[in-house]
Amino acid sequence: MNDESKLPSRRFEGREDFRQLVRDALACAAREGWTEIILSDANFEDWPLGERAVAEALQAWSRTGRHMVLLAKNYEHVVRQHARFVQWRGLWSHVVTAYACPSADALEVPSALWSPAWVLERRDPERSNGYCGSEADRRVLLRESLNEWLRQSSPAFPSTTLGL
Repeated sequence: MNDESKLPSRRFEGREDFRQLVRDALACAAREGWTEIILSDANFEDWPLGERAVAEALQAWSRTGRHMVLLAKNYEHVVRQHARFVQWRGLWSHVVTAYACPSADALEVPSALWSPAWVLERRDPERSNGYCGSEADRRVLLRESLNEWLRQSSPAFPSTTLGL
């Protein structure tokens, strides 16, 4: 990876900084072919999932052998506000698995993007402050935390809605 495409290892502050890091990470995932991504947030309200550039990055990332896991308290906001993401999720349901922890406190659900190469974690979702980086210890600790949450969750956010 050249220096221009390298994702940062640093503290971040503010909603727009967070949103830009998510955009950059998903674009990098497409460029570099990350095989696995976990997106976790109480409701994904602050995430740029409905943006055209994000949808295009996810489309470019979607290939055989790739897998995305979603974790949330609920997906109500995603369905209402991120139409492009919902459509992409429907088309690529074979690479996306979604889980929810509806009984969790919204502030306890990790707000994070995890990959084998790089992670982003909002430690303070209300102020959109946190850390991002590729350090191995940071990636391992976040993955362990997400695994624990996934063990407490159940399948959610179906890729299609069947009516009667």
